[in-house]
Amino acid sequence: MRKKEEDQSARLIRCGLGVLLGGILALAICCLFLLGCSVAISSGAVGEGLGYQLTIVGCVLGGFGGGLFAVGQCGGGLFTGLTVGGILFLLLLTIGALFFETMALEAGGIGLLCGGLCGGAAAGLLGHEKGRPSRKKRRKR
Repeated sequence: MRKKEEDQSARLIRCGLGVLLGGILALAICCLFLLGCSVAISSGAVGEGLGYQLTIVGCVLGGFGGGLFAVGQCGGGLFTGLTVGGILFLLLLTIGALFFETMALEAGGIGLLCGGLCGGAAAGLLGHEKGRPSRKKRRKR
C-alpha cells in the first residue's frame, strides 16, 4: 500500500511539472510568433491594425503547442489543455503587470484568455484522441 501512495505522488508531481513546463513553452511559442509578427509589421508586410488579432493568434498557437506538450507528459486530455491555457494567460497577465502600470481585462485581456483556453482545449482534445487506441469492429458470425 505504501508503494502505491508513492507512485501516486510521483505521478502528481510529474503531471504538475509537465503542465507548468507546458505553460512556459506556450509563453515561449507565443513570444516567438509575436516576434515574427513584429518583424512583418516593421517591414510593412502586415498592417499595423492587425496587432490585437495577431496577439490572439499567438495565444492560440502558444496554448496549442504547450497543451500538446503537457498532454503528452501526463495525459488528462481537455482539463490538462485548459490548465495550460490558463497558465499562459496568468504568465501574460504577470508580465503585463510588471512592465506596465496596469493590466485591465477590458483592454483586451478577455481575448487573450479565450485564445489561450481555446488553443489549450484544442490540444487537449487532439492529444486525448491521439492516445486512445482505435476500436476494431468485430465481425458477427
